Amino acid sequence: MSVQFLGCELAKWEESGGDALVLTFFREDRPLRGAAGLADWRLCGRLSRLIKLGRVRGEAGESLLMPCARRLPFRRIMLFGLGASRPFGEEVFRGHVRRIREVMRKAGVQEYAVQPPGRATGLVAARRALEMWIEEMGDADSERVAIIDTMAAQKEMADILHARQRATTAVRPSGPQSPVPPRPKDPPTS
Repeated sequence: MSVQFLGCELAKWEESGGDALVLTFFREDRPLRGAAGLADWRLCGRLSRLIKLGRVRGEAGESLLMPCARRLPFRRIMLFGLGASRPFGEEVFRGHVRRIREVMRKAGVQEYAVQPPGRATGLVAARRALEMWIEEMGDADSERVAIIDTMAAQKEMADILHARQRATTAVRPSGPQSPVPPRPKDPPTS
């Protein structure tokens, strides 16, 4: 499992690219916000037109796969509806993460960029969003995710990744270890 950060800026996306851009939006998000809004702008309103035509509505469980048409440096876009923004708690967030990951797995996508559900509207704090995303990923060795968020949010989340790196790269002694260090021998008495 690999997690990194990607700024919510077109220049950063151009540098990064990848297999898929995962965009999430609530039923009432008009105009689209965050990464979805930026992608819509770059695609000259293509996502907004799909919404206006009723092809996607932002309903929970809704998903749409579409090509980027060279306007973005990703091979494809996966659009996920989140339903109503209220109520939105940790269980709802986790359910959306599980659904996104399952659809991506079934589509054979192992590397993608995503702005976690609820982050564009501030319904979930950056740090908590990353913690829950990582918990839901578990030991998915082949999954590589770029979390899209603002620089301020990335700074807030960075210590989580640093702690994970320290934990996985900590030097552990090899061989059998005694649970209790041996007691020093008493000095000889004369």
